[in-house]
Amino acid sequence: QVQLVESGGGSVQAGGSLRLSCAASGSTYINSCMGWFRQAPGKEREGVAHIYTRTGIAYYADSVKGRFTISLESAKNTLYLQMTSLKPDDTALYYCAVDFRSSCYSRSETNFDYWGEGTQVTISS
Repeated sequence: QVQLVESGGGSVQAGGSLRLSCAASGSTYINSCMGWFRQAPGKEREGVAHIYTRTGIAYYADSVKGRFTISLESAKNTLYLQMTSLKPDDTALYYCAVDFRSSCYSRSETNFDYWGEGTQVTISS
């Protein structure tokens, strides 16, 4: 049974950093697309960063390029999102998700079959 558990959220001031973790279990994650999404109050969920686990190629939303880094520790089946230079606009519930069928050629949330419960990130100005 696939299970994704996020952790590492919290409240920090603008300019600060956080590292989110997503512990994945219940399957083999090689050759899958894993990603981070976020949803702010009153807004649609959006993709933040994705990584194709076989090659390590990463993709980022324009809004986070240069500030966020996605990585995978394969031995621990753990996905990370290192977030720096945080802004109040980064405030959201952050979700980890996995798509077992693609190499991240399409990173639409509709392709992702499994999701974690989310971890809250709050950035104060």
